[in-house]
Amino acid sequence: MLVPSDMLAAQSKMLYQINKYYGERVQQRMGTIAKTIREVCKVVQDVLKEVEVQEPRFISSLTECNNRYEGLEVISPCEFEVVLYLNQMGVFNFVDDGTLPGCAVLKLSDGRKRSMSLWVEFITASGYLSARKIRSRFQTLVAQACDKCSYRDSVKMIADTTEVKLKIRERYIVQITPAFKCSGVWPRSAAHWPIPHIPWPHPNLVAEVKTEGFDLLSKESIAIQGKQSAMEGDAWVLSFQEAENRLLQGGCRRRCLSILKTLRDRHLDLPGNPVSSYHLKSLLLYECEKHPRESEWDESCIADRINGIFLQLISCLQCRRCPHYFLPNLDLFKGKSASALENAAKQVWRLTREMLTNTRCLEKL
Repeated sequence: MLVPSDMLAAQSKMLYQINKYYGERVQQRMGTIAKTIREVCKVVQDVLKEVEVQEPRFISSLTECNNRYEGLEVISPCEFEVVLYLNQMGVFNFVDDGTLPGCAVLKLSDGRKRSMSLWVEFITASGYLSARKIRSRFQTLVAQACDKCSYRDSVKMIADTTEVKLKIRERYIVQITPAFKCSGVWPRSAAHWPIPHIPWPHPNLVAEVKTEGFDLLSKESIAIQGKQSAMEGDAWVLSFQEAENRLLQGGCRRRCLSILKTLRDRHLDLPGNPVSSYHLKSLLLYECEKHPRESEWDESCIADRINGIFLQLISCLQCRRCPHYFLPNLDLFKGKSASALENAAKQVWRLTREMLTNTRCLEKL
């Protein structure tokens, strides 16, 4: 196919601008965050060491491997989540029957005695392992650990929340979330994935992702707030963090996500937080389905993919609904105000128009 030379010139200009933006703005953001992570993790590791002394069942799983911290997620440059993996889920059955969107419960297996569980005092009368009870105990331990640890002058617990949140050096917020890793199983609520007849992801990658499994987190879920269910506090939130990261390997997918996150931090960090980096990550996964061929994720296509994701985002903001990638019944905008979403739609449209009409836009973005 013949492509007009002026179109090729515009494309190569845009590619040059994107590479320059990545080398300057994006790398700078990544460098700053890497430095913050090291600083924050030193404090969190010290707090968790104190927790472990008081209660050996909460063993710190925050370890560094190949310059990455296992279980650490960057929410924004000043906000992080650390997932603390708990042991011995074995005596429980995993149940997700769809009654609580995005959540599941852990029920004592038939024939198993409570006393066989490491977490015996957190099992409800109906035989469910309560996420809220475990978190409440963990919160008490972390509060005590903050007073005892060697960083006690620079770390404090954030009150007025059932989550375990620390404020470090008055600048950074870290949420520590107790969790179970569920490997080798796949939730029924995500059974529709992958969509048939789409060449992405490759069957081998699907098999890897499903073997990797998912996590069950003990945290508040906006999806079930207000549901007057006895299960609400006992339920665990499904997380597909590892699966999502695995799917984004290959081509310029990760590079694309890093650019989107940088643009978000600089231009879409809005009141009410209507657009998070997780929204962008979810829409990037949908974009992978829309453009399933690897050639469509070559670096020469990166501007088209970013524009495609922003157009998807505008549509979601206008419809006031952003479906979770693995659990499309779960709306990631739930709890966001209509005015915050409307304002964000305008801002994203400004940004997208600039990207579509000006090949030198990244010089000032």
